[in-house]
Amino acid sequence: MQSKTKSMKDDTGKPASPENKSPETKSQENNTLESSSLKDSSPESNSLANNLFRDLTASLVVFLVALPLCLGIALASGAPLFSGIVAGIVGGIVVGALSGSHTSVSGPAAGLTAVVATQIANLGAFDALLLAVVVGGVIQIGLGIAKAGALSAFFPSSVIKGLLAAIGVILILKQLPHLLGHDTDPEGEMSFSQPDHENTFSEIATIFQGEVHFGAAAVGFCSLALLVLWSRLKVLRNSGIPAPLIVVLVGVALQSMLSRLGNGWSIDTSHLVQIPIAESFTEFASFLTFPDFSQWTNPAVYVAGVTIAMVASLETLLNLEASDKLDPQRRHSPGSRELWAQGAGNVVAGLIGGIPVTSVVVRSSVNINAGATSKLSAILHGVLLLVCVGLFPVYLNMVPLAALAAILIYTGSKLASPGLFRDMWKQGRYQFAPFIITVVAIVFSDLLIGILIGLTVSVLFILNSNLRRPIRRVVEPHIDGDVVHVELANQVSFLNRAALDTMFNQAKPGSKLLLDASESDYIDPDVLSLIREFKEETGPTRGVSVRLRGFRNKYALPDETQLADFSNRGVQDRLTPTQVLEILTEGNKRFHGDRRISRGFGRPIDTSAGGQGPLAAVLNCIDSRVPAELVFDLGVCDIFSVRVAGNVIGTNSLGSLEYAVTVSGAKLVLVMGHTRCGAVASSMKFLDERNDSERVNGRTHLQAIVSEIHESVEGDEGQGVATMHREAMDESVDRVAKKNVERTVREIVSRSHAIRSAVDAGELLVVGAMYDVETGIVSFLTDDSVSTSH
Repeated sequence: MQSKTKSMKDDTGKPASPENKSPETKSQENNTLESSSLKDSSPESNSLANNLFRDLTASLVVFLVALPLCLGIALASGAPLFSGIVAGIVGGIVVGALSGSHTSVSGPAAGLTAVVATQIANLGAFDALLLAVVVGGVIQIGLGIAKAGALSAFFPSSVIKGLLAAIGVILILKQLPHLLGHDTDPEGEMSFSQPDHENTFSEIATIFQGEVHFGAAAVGFCSLALLVLWSRLKVLRNSGIPAPLIVVLVGVALQSMLSRLGNGWSIDTSHLVQIPIAESFTEFASFLTFPDFSQWTNPAVYVAGVTIAMVASLETLLNLEASDKLDPQRRHSPGSRELWAQGAGNVVAGLIGGIPVTSVVVRSSVNINAGATSKLSAILHGVLLLVCVGLFPVYLNMVPLAALAAILIYTGSKLASPGLFRDMWKQGRYQFAPFIITVVAIVFSDLLIGILIGLTVSVLFILNSNLRRPIRRVVEPHIDGDVVHVELANQVSFLNRAALDTMFNQAKPGSKLLLDASESDYIDPDVLSLIREFKEETGPTRGVSVRLRGFRNKYALPDETQLADFSNRGVQDRLTPTQVLEILTEGNKRFHGDRRISRGFGRPIDTSAGGQGPLAAVLNCIDSRVPAELVFDLGVCDIFSVRVAGNVIGTNSLGSLEYAVTVSGAKLVLVMGHTRCGAVASSMKFLDERNDSERVNGRTHLQAIVSEIHESVEGDEGQGVATMHREAMDESVDRVAKKNVERTVREIVSRSHAIRSAVDAGELLVVGAMYDVETGIVSFLTDDSVSTSH
């Protein structure tokens, strides 16, 4: 666009008309535009070609992995083998085309094996099950239209991560026997209790009893080594060729070579992919089964359809969330669209003889690891299933299961990486417990039961969290006893009622509660009823005072906040200077501990209109990092704040302090300096350079502040400050800033007769303090010693 804009202007910068351009100019512009166009489009074209290549190669890998899984899941479900292939084809082509996910791959799912097997037994025939699959698909379409996919937003991330880790663990445990040539358990079977009457661990134990095939084991270990090597070597890793594809090709080659070594090493058909082979198109068509529509009056069909729809939808949404977490680009997949896409897929699968389909995290993770960039990979894997199963089954039956097991074990190691377990542990028990329980439950039961257990545990932890910490509770010291500030959440539901009730029951006689609903947009009627009852009846009976703030007008709970006010004459008169200092100390603890009280700054409008009674007067620097009200967690009207650069004392600032003490009755004068003070640093530099600010830059009035700070610089303390390292300069500036505070405290007492008299009478404290701009902690300087507030 730049070259085009330039070409449309003449030498004066004005737009040039086409007729004023010379042929040479036009030719140059055309060449420029063409080259610019080529430069702009070339990267895009390369990117498109690269993405297409990655999707194509990824689809090959997913196809090869999906093939035995489709067959194994059908076998484990008690359905015809070819029904698993049909489901894989439909999941790839139909669901892949309709889905909004870029990475998810659909097909027959291990989580549905028990459901399918049970429903075949209940209905008595596979063709009746197919009708139930159609019914389930229609229900899923309805759920998608009803936007039920929004439920996926409520799945706890700990359960989703637990699902991924559990799948990884299961892949490693289940594929280990296949890696060594022990193939009695069907591929794709994921349950703890297996169809061969073994379980996950007893199946592994058979390996140690000598049930290992040396040829298959050689292929398996070579395949696994190749995958690890491919990920370690940068040249291979960046080649763009997915390692799993090479593994399959190497596996076929090794299988062919080992077949010449004799029975001990030759890999027979029981250790290879086994696809039904049709001699003709008619025989191929005979593999298909169609639903028995005469069963449409059978209520059991509809019960089965609802069961399939609910289980398949839950598994789809969970697997979809899991796939999105694995996606390197972190793209979001629309849940509702996925539901009706899966529904359409199940309708088609049921009509042509396929078992139910869902989004499947195993194939999706293989797809992502193989470098897929779009849903084209999922669609192509379905096309490859259709074409290759129909035309080239003989060649597919040469692929060793051990090579595919190596791919799945490597995928499992990525899903269940030790780093994931460490990260979940660091997040605390409320994340780790549901995570690890989900992992264990899935590994020791099956996918569906494990997920339900994980969700249940997660809900229990959420309920427990709401029971224990639904509200923010801050204790504020007060002359009449501590005030407990209870800040309600943005949404206060019935889940919070138990916590609030527990807190009310634990309130001791004589205690004071301030319920603050300033941040609450919604409060459940049951909670409001509890608050009213405790405020008006239960609280007064037990001697507990309750005041309210911030409740919306529609709740009919008006504000009553005088309980928490420090800044009125009645409270001020009853406080001692030491108590005021303690109030500031506690306020600073809340500030740097990030437990500040929600103050409701509208409070002074009706509580201080008749006058003011601040507790203290604070002389502090004008530095923007040191606002006294925030540093001490106080509200409007609680203190006088006198601010001047370098917190030095002058006639006007001293007059302000005298007013605070003698007229307004403040019980404490606090001089607060701070670390890394710019005013102190600049004054030290002026002193080191023997300059004054007026002569250097004409700042007539600044010199008064610089001169005051110079009084706190002893000897050659500031010498060379401008050339010091940052750490040494900060230490020097902080020392002078502290001395400046101590000097200012002495000057206030010595120069003001009124303040000195109040101190001598025990009615006033004049105290210095240093605020640390890094930590937020105030250190009080009393009696020439430092009393730190933390």
